[in-house]
Amino acid sequence: MQEKYLDRMRNGKGFIAALDQSGGSTPKALAAYGVSENDYSTEEEMFDLVHEMRTRIITAPAFDSEHILGSILFEQTMDREIESQYTGQYLAEKKGIAPFLKVDKGLAELSNGVQKMKPIDNLSETLERANQRGMFGTKMRSAIQEANKDGIQEVVDQQFEIGKKIIDAGLVPIIEPEVDIHSADKEQSEEILKQEINKHLDQLKKKERVILKLTIPTIGNHYKELIDHPQVVRVVALSGGYSRDEANAKLKDNEGLIASFSRALSENLNVSQSDEEFNAALKEAVDSIYDASVNKNS
Repeated sequence: MQEKYLDRMRNGKGFIAALDQSGGSTPKALAAYGVSENDYSTEEEMFDLVHEMRTRIITAPAFDSEHILGSILFEQTMDREIESQYTGQYLAEKKGIAPFLKVDKGLAELSNGVQKMKPIDNLSETLERANQRGMFGTKMRSAIQEANKDGIQEVVDQQFEIGKKIIDAGLVPIIEPEVDIHSADKEQSEEILKQEINKHLDQLKKKERVILKLTIPTIGNHYKELIDHPQVVRVVALSGGYSRDEANAKLKDNEGLIASFSRALSENLNVSQSDEEFNAALKEAVDSIYDASVNKNS
């Protein structure tokens, strides 16, 4: 499966759907979907509801391999089932979509203008289970608030250190050092970030490959050098708080950059919609994000 999806992730047309909201962000994701905190009283009920939401998205006709290359899942979603199959296996076997697992445990406190990842306990066991559940790769997120060279270097060092362990486990890591779209020195952060990522890419062995998930840059095609690097399977963009229309417009200014949107994918979906309304809204989102990923401004 790995080689099949590796070729598709590198050369296929489409985008990665991010369905990986975890503990802290799940209430927000449910609220945006029209499910308030009054609709559940325990964490278990909350996760049941979010799995129902994700199942509705994944099983919808518009969620197909013609437009979607991969999908990122939260750990609980990976361990749950859709139509009697583990979610990742359902994605791979029924939908032809590569499944990824979010492995980070959230962000540490702000230091040197950045938030590194909290320690990832039991990473080896999680990666073993990911392989058993049919995952193709993983994803882990850090956050950059300021153009602090030391801080950004620390973020990238941590990402690649853990990324190599993920590669050794036979999975493809999505490395996500997100630059805050509201940062006063966003452009400078992106320049430092590109330099630091390049240093690590140049040190990877021929068979060590990564996917990069980055904030859409201020200057179009800023990450073209990373997109063209032989150790990079793909560079994908997070929506980062932009609306879908904003994110799509900015994405079109970047040749070779494809989407990996979360909020921008699901922003018009609601629990009260009929299946027909839901599927139509999802199709509109999928089609527009696909178009922005594939068709670029000249």
